[in-house]
Amino acid sequence: MSRPIISVRGVSKRYRLGKIGMTTFREEIERTWRRWRGLPGGRSPHDFWALQDLSFDIQPGEVVGLIGRNGAGKSTLLKILSRITEPTKGEIELGGRIGSLLEVGTGFHPELSGRDNIYLNGSMLGMRKEEIRRKFDAIVAFAEVDKFIDTPVKRYSSGMYVRLAFAVAAFLEPEIMIVDEVLAVGDAQFQRKCITRMQEIARDEGRTIIFVSHSMPTIRRLCPRCAVLESGRLLGIYPINEAIDLYNRKIHPAALDVMLEGSKRERGADGRVCRLLRARVAGERGLRFNEPLEIEFEVEAPKPVEQVMLGLGFDTVEGQRILTLDSDAAGQTFALPAGRSTLRLRLPALPLHPGRYYCSAALAFGLTHYDLVDGFALWEVHHGGHADWESDRRFGGCRLLPQVSVEPPALSSMPVAV
Repeated sequence: MSRPIISVRGVSKRYRLGKIGMTTFREEIERTWRRWRGLPGGRSPHDFWALQDLSFDIQPGEVVGLIGRNGAGKSTLLKILSRITEPTKGEIELGGRIGSLLEVGTGFHPELSGRDNIYLNGSMLGMRKEEIRRKFDAIVAFAEVDKFIDTPVKRYSSGMYVRLAFAVAAFLEPEIMIVDEVLAVGDAQFQRKCITRMQEIARDEGRTIIFVSHSMPTIRRLCPRCAVLESGRLLGIYPINEAIDLYNRKIHPAALDVMLEGSKRERGADGRVCRLLRARVAGERGLRFNEPLEIEFEVEAPKPVEQVMLGLGFDTVEGQRILTLDSDAAGQTFALPAGRSTLRLRLPALPLHPGRYYCSAALAFGLTHYDLVDGFALWEVHHGGHADWESDRRFGGCRLLPQVSVEPPALSSMPVAV
């Protein structure tokens, strides 16, 4: 086996929680001395270990996914691999140049034009000016920013920023390419374009890719192997199906009463018109297949608003939308008074096959979202009480009760005696 292009040995990363300057210089010296001598009081009560004793190897030309829940340590690991921050313990050996795409605008100077940033990034990767010039047209064409290439990037939209940043990382030939969930900022067409490009550079150019995403279908499509992180620890690097199965088993369903005020809102939602505050599944049986569904939403509007739509979506744990319930699809919009109100969403029979689903909710008018909370909870749908539907045929998704009739054969289709 060839020498690994990425070798990680015993890497840990500690952050100090709380305010800077909580102790005096003398107290810091004393605590450091106690920690060195192994005496009580040597460890800070404000230490947080984002990564703990990670060790693994990645071979040249591998495409490896990285998955884990929010807070598992994915971003910290990528920043260490990208040499943005140093590990507290352990060491990393890299066998080539790294191109990183961790967040919108990483490595870009906002005052410089797109053209200047391409040359700046190329120089940072160790490319000669002639090499950058040779790739320049391909970068601009892929990013679709030719009209704005001489405009300062601070005036770019987030989508333009991401397109140019990905094109630079993909075409300036680093041996190792690290891509975070930042691609989710782009539109669906551009995301497909990026996935295709990463497949090409891995297959045809033999470059190494580490790809982080919460979209399991995308991870499955791109990565033969995948690393699973949990609470700062590496559970292992597995074949893709085993990794995703392990990740799904580690996810625990949320309570059926969720406060939404602190949930992350989607870009473009304007909560100043009206806002979702709480979601609660009514009744004692929870969510059950083929049984009535009722969910209460507490909402707030600073002033009266007309023609509001309430929407609820269910996604599989792999990120595939499987059921959408929009009130305006049934011709129902409603007026909200100023202050707080309760909206009740009802369904005569929940058609979701037993399993776990991420739930999203929205308040909107047409295509304008007043509030959109994506994946606010993982709720579990259980079997219902109907014996004839208890068997699990493992079809998944939505299962509906069709009406089937048997008709007598038409006269023209009856056999004719000879």
